[in-house]
Amino acid sequence: MIQPLDGVRVLDLSRILAGPWATQVLADFGADVIKVEKPGAGDDTRSWGPPFLADAQGRPTAESAYYLCANRGKRSIAIDMATAEGQRLLRELVVHCDVLVENYKVGGLKKYGLDWDSLKLINPKLVYCSITGYGQTGPYAQRAGYDAAIQAIGGLMSVTGEPDGEPGGGPQKVGVAATDLLTGMYAVAGILAALRHAERTGQGQQIDLALLDTQVAWLANQASNYLVGGVVPGRQGTAHPNIVPYQVMPAADGYFMLAVGNDGQFARFCEVIGRPELASDPRYATNAARVAARAELVPLLQAILRTKPAAEWLAALEAAVVPANPVNRIDQVFDDAQVQARGLRIELPHASGREVPMVRNPLCFSATPVQYRAAGPVLGQHTEQVLEQVLGIDADACAALADQGVLGTAGK
Repeated sequence: MIQPLDGVRVLDLSRILAGPWATQVLADFGADVIKVEKPGAGDDTRSWGPPFLADAQGRPTAESAYYLCANRGKRSIAIDMATAEGQRLLRELVVHCDVLVENYKVGGLKKYGLDWDSLKLINPKLVYCSITGYGQTGPYAQRAGYDAAIQAIGGLMSVTGEPDGEPGGGPQKVGVAATDLLTGMYAVAGILAALRHAERTGQGQQIDLALLDTQVAWLANQASNYLVGGVVPGRQGTAHPNIVPYQVMPAADGYFMLAVGNDGQFARFCEVIGRPELASDPRYATNAARVAARAELVPLLQAILRTKPAAEWLAALEAAVVPANPVNRIDQVFDDAQVQARGLRIELPHASGREVPMVRNPLCFSATPVQYRAAGPVLGQHTEQVLEQVLGIDADACAALADQGVLGTAGK
């Protein structure tokens, strides 16, 4: 079955998460993604464990769970770009590629002749996506970028976590590398747009994508609250800055998430908790009033909700069509009936001889469903295959290059 990006070839020079996440999505869409790795080491995340994948005999492999989450569907080639011959091979591959993704420091690839200004001369249609911490310009351009550091400087930690002075108060990072992941998704969008432009005009371009720019952009309503309202948002735990009640609530045996999104839902919520008069009280009748009265309303609701178990409240709220959910651990997520019905857990074959459990791409195409090829490759698994198919280099020539240290072979 044809996939949306059949015929598109991507040279992936990225490592860690933002770039690999983007190229994994492109691979899910059908692109041929060639992951270039350093012989003997590979992507840094290969060693980011435990946990590590166990092979079919139960023995640990060199593939970390972290690496596997962002590299399915790709072909790995091990080429030492520090060698002149390695640089020549990569430039030859660029001629046969539509997209290149890299996340080196600004100017870091110039000494290898793999920078945008060099490669656009040999492939004018190339879409060249550069992912950095702070962008190609500005006073911070030469700084290394790390997700947690960007969450801090980009304002996310100022609105994440419990308020100062409260138990557990202070800055918090999000529990996954959210800035990296969102940057990866912006990279996918930018690459697809640039490919469309290249198809129409024959002209490629460089995409300058920074983690900091992404972080500031997806402050979304919090940034708008400041820019429009002039008020600096603070940390409010699980509470919403613009909607009340919309936060984790206590029950007799734990917690659940309550997400009242409008006045009609609030009226039904008040019926469920046995306090219908609250919905007509002018202090609470509208969302704007409830936001203004947050400090008095929320403790009142919390006291009521502590009187019954979470499951009882959740059942009653579902019957009343009031949005509320349990606060699941990750094991509970994969046991959830809806998650199972949607088939979010998949298993893909791996070179170790076993199936690797993964989370599927969330997009469901009606005409071109995602077709998963395999779990993340072992280091250099496809070196000979790619060089023979794309450049016509035979096995003997590959072996000679491996002897010279230019290439790595499978697992090396």
